[in-house]
Amino acid sequence: MQEIVVYSRRGCHLCEVLIEALLPLVRGRAEVSVHDVDSRPEWRDAYGLSVPVVKFGGRVLCQYELDADAVLRALAGEQ
Repeated sequence: MQEIVVYSRRGCHLCEVLIEALLPLVRGRAEVSVHDVDSRPEWRDAYGLSVPVVKFGGRVLCQYELDADAVLRALAGEQ
């Protein structure tokens, strides 16, 4: 199954809202892996205060707010 990665941090309200909307959108199409940016220095350096970030296939699909259309296009194999 395909994997979507969300870079997040604890206590981030925007992150919670995005993940809550993302999970039902991709259910049965992709697994969602949530990475706490504060758990690894390289993630903290890369994303800092720019969370949440949604990536698929190494490409950023959206940041701060869920772009449902971009996620669905990526899962369908569209650019």
